[in-house]
Formats: sequence, C-alpha cells, structure tokens
Amino acid sequence: MDVGSLSRTRARHPEAVAEAASRRVRRELLSGRGRLMIVAADHPARGSLGVGRDPLAMANRADLLGRLCLALSRPGVDGVLASADVLDDLLLLGALDGKVVMGSMNRGGLAGAAFELDDRFTGYRPEDIERLGFDAGKLLLRVDYEDPGSLRTLHSAARVVDAMAERALPVFVEPFLTARDGAGGPPRNDLSAEAVTRSIAIASGLAGTSAYTWLKVPVTENPDDMARVMETSTLPAVLLGGDTGGDQEAAYEKWRGALQLPTVQGLVVGRALLYPPDGDVAGAVDTAVGLL
Repeated sequence: MDVGSLSRTRARHPEAVAEAASRRVRRELLSGRGRLMIVAADHPARGSLGVGRDPLAMANRADLLGRLCLALSRPGVDGVLASADVLDDLLLLGALDGKVVMGSMNRGGLAGAAFELDDRFTGYRPEDIERLGFDAGKLLLRVDYEDPGSLRTLHSAARVVDAMAERALPVFVEPFLTARDGAGGPPRNDLSAEAVTRSIAIASGLAGTSAYTWLKVPVTENPDDMARVMETSTLPAVLLGGDTGGDQEAAYEKWRGALQLPTVQGLVVGRALLYPPDGDVAGAVDTAVGLL
C-alpha cells in the first residue's frame, strides 16, 4: 500500500476524491441473491482503535487499507461501511467500483469520553451521501435512560432518518440500550433479549417514515432468543459483528443461526473479519460469506 502516493494526491489534487466518486460504477443495494455482506471500518473515527489485546490495532492506515482491499476483493463481499477519510482513500485506490458504499454518520460519541452518549453527527450528512453517489448511511443509536445526551442523540437521529428518506436513501440504524458501570464508568451495551427487543422497537419508530430504514442489530447474549427478539419489527435487518474476543468459531455459529430468521438480510462485520486471531483475512471473510 503506497501511502505516500495517496498523501501526494490528497495534497496536490484534493478534487481527485470527488472525481473518483463521480466515476464510480454503482450497483443495486441488494444483488440477485438478496443478501448483504458488508465490511465495516468506521471504528477509528470514534477513537476506537483496539482489537483484542492490541489497543491500537486499527491505527496503521496502510495496514487497514490493505486488509479492506483484500476483503473487498473476495467473492460475495458486497461493500464497505466507513468514515469519510477511509472511503476517500478507497475511492482513490479504485476499490469501490461495483460495491455498496455506506457512509458512517454520527461519530461524535468518542470512545471513553464523558460525552460518549451525546453521539453527534460529525460524519457524513445526508446531502454528502447523495452528492457523492453513495448507497446508504449508517447511524449508531445508544440509549441510556440515565444520560440526557441520549435524548439529543434520539432527536437528531430521527431527523437524519427523515432527511435520508427524503432522498430515497437507505439508512442503517444500530440501536442499543446502554448503561454505565458505576459513576463515570464506561457505557456497556445490554445484549439481553429484553434490552435488544426494546432497542429495536425504539429504532423502528424513529422519524416520520420507516420506508428507508434498516436495522443493524447484535446477536443476543443467548442466541436462542433471537427468533423472538426479531419479531419486534418488520424492518429489514443485518447482523453486526463486533469483537469476538478471539473465539471466531463461536461468532460464526451465532451468525449462522440468526441469518435464518425472515427479516435478517445479511451481515455487517468489521474487526472480526479484518483482524481475525489467525491473521487470515481472506479465510475469515470467505467463511462469513459462506454463512449467507
């Protein structure tokens, strides 16, 4: 990966990003098989760089781009979710032709910050996604009943869903019920069946229309609860990956079961596929694609 070349292009020809976006070959959101396999890499924009025991695993941009390009080259991978800096790099590398491109929208809830749950829209705006000819947006919706910042996030998220629908652009909403571990502790997502059910109900009811809303949901603590949980909404959904804690096979097994549910249309997975414990990105991606 020639980072120097990318940097020189950015310095001398910043217009090259928009030009690459205008030339990009687009595709339908859902291909003929009707399933989605998206690789996610929007974590760094929130200051979340760790994978497993390495707190800065995603910090090396050349390494991350190499992993992304490899993942995107594998058969069955439909596209990528990322922040503007990463997608700009991938545009300049010519890696996004024929792929679904999903812009990450609210990255203001920096990992570990006191204001983490006041998750403001510091990334892509609906008008940016439309202007660049991208295919969808994604927003994170963490709700802590004890944190006033959650109300601001809920309100701004609803208006963004409206704005995306006005442009006939899909938006993937990633909802969680969240609570802090003690006073000032880090927020923890509640993956119990009841909490995930409530988060889906809240996300499904956002805005003046749900016509263009998708859900991006975790697998519950007990995977056997997923069938009942996913009965909460008729909105199409994808499963998110998250950090597997090193147990890749257990993650595949959880996804395999939930992918059989009628509203689940695919996977959006990042670190588990880009940084697998054995280092085999292609193998991890191919295994995930095989689950679809």
